[in-house]
Amino acid sequence: MNMDGSLNLIGYGLSAIGPAIAVGLIFAAYINGVARQPEARNLLQPIAILGFALAEALAIFGLVLAFVL
Repeated sequence: MNMDGSLNLIGYGLSAIGPAIAVGLIFAAYINGVARQPEARNLLQPIAILGFALAEALAIFGLVLAFVL
């Protein structure tokens, strides 16, 4: 039984759960921080965007590995 491609994509699907949860937590913390201190919005926004980019990069890296392997 040969299941080369489908197992890679199943592995990517499972590995995408982590970055999805991370993005949710990042923006939940950002919204919570801005709700508590609205004047800190300009300080918190770049940090939230950087965290989002790093979490998405992890998901994209997993997608690339799913197709390479």
